[in-house]
Amino acid sequence: MANIITGIRIVCSIALLFFPVFSPPFCALYITAGISDMVDGTVARKTGTVSEFGSKLDTAADFVLAVVCLLKLIPVLDIPVWLIIWIIVIALIKVINIVSGYVTRKEFVAAHTVMNKVTGVALFILPLTLPIIDLKYSGMLVCALAAFAAIQEGHLIRRGV
Repeated sequence: MANIITGIRIVCSIALLFFPVFSPPFCALYITAGISDMVDGTVARKTGTVSEFGSKLDTAADFVLAVVCLLKLIPVLDIPVWLIIWIIVIALIKVINIVSGYVTRKEFVAAHTVMNKVTGVALFILPLTLPIIDLKYSGMLVCALAAFAAIQEGHLIRRGV
């Protein structure tokens, strides 16, 4: 059941490509994808169906949603250059984490830390706040959380935790 919920996130994420940003169908799909991200792990734990495959599927679904959102939102947002640079630095840290995890463990490693969860929630909420909070402020908060989470994740991966 949990993997089906995760699959729903992937389907909703891909469907976002076919609707205008912030249209009612876009928002409904976006919120459904976000809720599925919050629910799938809980369902897996409650039903005793936690698996390595499910964890990797969850990571892939998160990646698909993030990429689709970037593809849809970047063209319609006025993102300050300093924020773009910060996002690129975070992405580079995440890539380094993936590579170092693979080098040290011979497998792709994703740390599901509390800070990664907090960052995910903040990132999910960010587009919904754009009508009331300037992107430079909400973006600064999310980037600070994401940078901390990425550095923490890298530290944990290199320690073998």
